[in-house]
Amino acid sequence: MAETLLFGEREAQILAARQIGKLNSKQKQRLAENGVIFPLVLMLHNQDYESIEAALFALLNLAFGSERNKVGITKAGAIPAILKILQWQNESLMELALAALLILSSCSANKLEIASSGAIQLLLELLESRFPICESVSHQAKFDIISTLHNLSTVPQSIPSILISGGLITLIQLIYDSEKSSEFVEKAMALLESIVSSSDVALNQACEASIVIPMLVEAVEEGSAACQEHAVGILLLICKSCRERYRGMILKEGAMAGLLQLSVDGTWIAREKAKALILLLRDRNNGGSSSRVKHSKNVALEEVMRQIDRGERGGTCIQMVEEMIAKLRT
Repeated sequence: MAETLLFGEREAQILAARQIGKLNSKQKQRLAENGVIFPLVLMLHNQDYESIEAALFALLNLAFGSERNKVGITKAGAIPAILKILQWQNESLMELALAALLILSSCSANKLEIASSGAIQLLLELLESRFPICESVSHQAKFDIISTLHNLSTVPQSIPSILISGGLITLIQLIYDSEKSSEFVEKAMALLESIVSSSDVALNQACEASIVIPMLVEAVEEGSAACQEHAVGILLLICKSCRERYRGMILKEGAMAGLLQLSVDGTWIAREKAKALILLLRDRNNGGSSSRVKHSKNVALEEVMRQIDRGERGGTCIQMVEEMIAKLRT
């Protein structure tokens, strides 16, 4: 098959590439070991749709479930070819190329090479619809772009590229404009937390965006469990960076009710981060308050926090949290 892919006529090459998807895992691995990857990568440089489509499908099949093949495909020069395909005026090929880049970026050994290839800037341009084709970028394509960037964000060298390309602001705007309970926002929020937790520059840039705190508070209240976990993690980083500056801004958005709820029924990580953030937000100067209502809320909050601090999550604690939430929302 490798000889057919390398020396065969166009139709024979396409047929051979399509046959790879019908093979079992052992047969695919045997083909990869016999040198089938290199001619498939060469096919990516062809100028016709069918050859590129067949080669991309074949490479995806070889990469799926095999770290060795992911590395082999990257070493064979697939990344530059994939980036060129992403710039073609063809939506179907673009989506296949994005899927290929995503699966290759999931391999730790490939991340630095992909991050250094110019892929980050190109992905962000696609996400921002800077190309004519991007007017019709599908939801799945956007999801694959965010997922690939998330994979690459674990490489320190990728963070400056994301920031220089304006990726942080693009990401924040996408989250702000999207349904907070969606899978897309869940993945985007994970990327945002990865970026701001890796770079003080990124964290400061995020803090300066006026929509960030309202967006994160909304995500804590309305997001999926994973989204809530990432959102509260980012809020905690923001508050820790300068409590005096951001405490009031977070409270002004009505964050306490959602945080109390999260401290009881969120994931384990979300509960711990919510409790840590509540500790930073709570007003310890209850006696000096001139407002009886505020004083009453603070006393109730302190009692709830004492139970939460002791790790109590029984019916009494949950009831107190619910009563406290109702008070905070009045």
